[in-house]
Amino acid sequence: MREPTLLILTAMTDGPRHGYGIVQEVRVLSGGQVSLLTGTLYTALDRLTAEGLVEHDHEEQVDGRVRRYYRLTAGGLAALTAETARLRQLTTAVEARLRAVHPRTV
Repeated sequence: MREPTLLILTAMTDGPRHGYGIVQEVRVLSGGQVSLLTGTLYTALDRLTAEGLVEHDHEEQVDGRVRRYYRLTAGGLAALTAETARLRQLTTAVEARLRAVHPRTV
């Protein structure tokens, strides 16, 4: 799973979000290091919807514009949980190697 996908899915763990809300939450989650472009986000949302990881939740009209909300599916939560475990395992292995080779780095 690529980093933007991980962050997009994580942004929806606490409930449905519209596109701009996802962009803002990804920025917060990444400590300002990841700023999704609108085109990148909607391409990812289309792909994640096709994969069954997110789904359309509802729409609302705000200032004459339609906001489409997306939510994480059970499959999306399972994929996010699995990826988190995989990253944790890799991080643990890297930290162990660093401690063994360069004890003062970790």
